[in-house]
Amino acid sequence: MSGRIMRAGLAALLIHLALILPSHPAGLSWVTLLRAPLELPVILAALLFVPPGRAAWALRGAIVLALTLLVLLKIGNIAMVSALGRGFNLVADFPLIEAGFRLLVGAIGPILATLSAFGAFVAMILAAMGLWWASGVWSRIKAKRPVTLGAACLSIVGAALIVADAGQALGRWSLPWQLPGSSMRNAEFAVKQTELASRTIRELRGFARLAAEDAFADRQGLLDAIDRDVLIVFVESYGRASFDTELYAETHVPTLRAAQETLGQEGLAMRSGWLEAPTRGGQSWLSHATFANGLRVADQISYRAMLASPRETLFHIAGRSGFHTAAVMPQITLDWPESSRMGFETVLASSDLGYKGLPFNWVTMPDQYTYSALDRMLRNDTSDRPVFAQFATGTSHAPWVPIPDLIGWDEVGDGQVFNEMALSGDTPKEVWLDRDRVRDQYRKAIDYALRVTFDYAALHADDPPLIFVIGDHQAAGFVALDESYDVPMHVVGPPELVARIESWGFSDGLVPDAALPVRPMGEMRNLILEAFTNGADAGTGS
Repeated sequence: MSGRIMRAGLAALLIHLALILPSHPAGLSWVTLLRAPLELPVILAALLFVPPGRAAWALRGAIVLALTLLVLLKIGNIAMVSALGRGFNLVADFPLIEAGFRLLVGAIGPILATLSAFGAFVAMILAAMGLWWASGVWSRIKAKRPVTLGAACLSIVGAALIVADAGQALGRWSLPWQLPGSSMRNAEFAVKQTELASRTIRELRGFARLAAEDAFADRQGLLDAIDRDVLIVFVESYGRASFDTELYAETHVPTLRAAQETLGQEGLAMRSGWLEAPTRGGQSWLSHATFANGLRVADQISYRAMLASPRETLFHIAGRSGFHTAAVMPQITLDWPESSRMGFETVLASSDLGYKGLPFNWVTMPDQYTYSALDRMLRNDTSDRPVFAQFATGTSHAPWVPIPDLIGWDEVGDGQVFNEMALSGDTPKEVWLDRDRVRDQYRKAIDYALRVTFDYAALHADDPPLIFVIGDHQAAGFVALDESYDVPMHVVGPPELVARIESWGFSDGLVPDAALPVRPMGEMRNLILEAFTNGADAGTGS
């Protein structure tokens, strides 16, 4: 008798643990164990009521499937909130699993990353098996008829209370009291996830319609005001925190002011403003796509819809306007089939850049080497076509360990000069045990990325390209200490070209005024096309 009671208690505890798992990292505390979810007595009563047989098997299967999916969704939500500062989207976020695994490989190595992934998979299998066992224990309990009838009534009443509580939490109606256990609100979470998935699908259809509409599709003579190379530089993890968070501003703002003085002495003009990125904490490609396509690409679903649409990117248009379009992407280490839909004539991925030095953990090569390769492989080309290139920095990507030093440009060579730097300092595993050290490494990495980017601009001041420097996204919230989606944008080049963006309302120099309005990043394609096309109504963003 005592053995059956212990098994029933353990089975109830397993189901209880699945139900009380929070959906937000703020809920990860021991206090959570003391909460009583409304769903627990309903599930147990339903298992007691349904007699053994096919119906009981079907009920158990439905319960285990629902609980396993609920646990997966909650874990996904915790991971996304922790990493990107937003909730998990069942429809849009599954393609991120591969990207997350590759980042984990860079942070802790392939063996530990593979073991971690395998461990997580085994844990979910064991959890599902445990829930199946727990449901079987309660389903096989032989209760007398009054008990089963009571269980049936409890199931019905409990289900009604769950619906009532979820409806109140979702704002569908109000109740005169707060139900016990309602703080868990699994039903509310499940409904929100379902509604989010449904809304994402609807938005995808709307995005596909927008992507097919383009006022610039048949226009000729675009970008004819530009007589030189154009570089669209995305600085990894560079966000508003560099200006608004004291820990970073005390380093990054002086660096920008020093670069501003140097570039001004070289005769270059500069303007800076704010953009709202479609993502934060990661997924740089969403910002790249948003900037190039002129539509807000906020998730993998809209990204795939964008790739499938006939809409021309900024690079398609530059290509048919006489530029040699290119992407310089040092962090691309696998096949990148999407590049064919982005309008790039040439793609220089990691293996194409000729780097012979050691990698900096996940970062394949220092930014200074990548800039040097850009000159050698693209900008020093004898072709009479100017270059229109997207360039993505890598050094300021997590895990921000180690960070190279800026050296003389004539010393860069094939990159082996950086080998000693690549082996210096602590490992990511050591640094990431302390969040303060993570933030300090991030501060140094962004500072390096800014110094090398504007030093490159000064290096070419005699024949300057037109350079757009954009933060791709804010770092994760625990690093940035800022939940903003805002990123800076700087425009550097000859005064006559930079003057053409006056209507954008950007500040002079490299430090944007904090009070400037924030433009959606998706406006920039059209603004650039209008500002640098002779005869166009510059800066309308239409």
